[in-house]
Amino acid sequence: MTKIVVGLSGGVDSSVAAAILHRQGYEVIGLTLWLMKGKGQCCSEGMVDAAFICEQLGIPHHIIDSRDLFEKNIVDYLVSGYEAGITPLPCSQCNRAVKFGPMLNYSRQQLGIDKIATGHYARISYDQHSDRYQLRRALDLTKDQSYFLYDLTQEMLAATVFPLGELKKTETRSLAAEYKLKTADKPESQDLCLIESHGSMQKFLDKYITPTLGDIVNVQGEILGKHQGIHHYTIGQRRGLGIAAAEPLYVIALDAKRNRVIVGNRDSANQTECSAFRVNWVSIPAPTNPIRASVQIRYRSAAVPVTVIPLAEDQIKLVFDEPQFSITPGQAAVLYDEEILLGGGIIERSTVCTAQMT
Repeated sequence: MTKIVVGLSGGVDSSVAAAILHRQGYEVIGLTLWLMKGKGQCCSEGMVDAAFICEQLGIPHHIIDSRDLFEKNIVDYLVSGYEAGITPLPCSQCNRAVKFGPMLNYSRQQLGIDKIATGHYARISYDQHSDRYQLRRALDLTKDQSYFLYDLTQEMLAATVFPLGELKKTETRSLAAEYKLKTADKPESQDLCLIESHGSMQKFLDKYITPTLGDIVNVQGEILGKHQGIHHYTIGQRRGLGIAAAEPLYVIALDAKRNRVIVGNRDSANQTECSAFRVNWVSIPAPTNPIRASVQIRYRSAAVPVTVIPLAEDQIKLVFDEPQFSITPGQAAVLYDEEILLGGGIIERSTVCTAQMT
């Protein structure tokens, strides 16, 4: 009987993933990462539900105290990013550095098991021609989470199973009810566990960053109003600016050095290109020449056509076929060839924004 370690958050998705593998004949061991205290998916409430699921399935349950790792890799990363005037995407970093990596290490070193599974909506295949594991979108595109998994390594993909990749969310719920799992009717979690725990990103950040009064200015440098801290703003934001203008204004840049929020009309928030660093090539080797692809610049946005120009080993330039609105430094630019995730990286502060902040 093949052994497999399943990451259990206490939510319906990971519960069903464990139940599916258990019914398929795997010897399943549940593993929960204790990431933070408080109310939310990744904390004590989730651990209780995960333990209950393991009891229902009759499988062992292990807990790893990962609070220090989470604090260092996610909380500190978020706070320093917002202080610098960018909007970090913690989930991709969390998946690689806090979840999949430590899960696999624990499974191998403590349990002698080489396979792990999670409740993510994504798929993995193996391409013999390139001798690489390929990360693919989930069958249910409305729940696809491959965007957050772009930073996984070949070693991680080789050892990982996604039991929900071929399922629609409605089917997952039906299976949870069929298996009579405690989590069958549990509400959907937020995209970000920190929001669940603190109520909002602003409340979370205000615990770590002291709001500092500063100016809201237009691209000419004229003062239009005041802000209570640049960490309360993100590129593309329109609502909550607290300023009156003849036309709708959007945040187009954040100047951390001068503590300024820079706003402009929608056209000034459009860009035809950007660059990304810390690029991880997943399903293909790093290209040495320009390639065509589709790129997703935020989780909820559609993938759009782009020319990808390699700049260095882990840096690329993206030239869009059409100007894109509110390209946000700190977020991920994830590249696809139809359903295959090619790779991704972190969007850098653009030269356009740099010029506007001088």
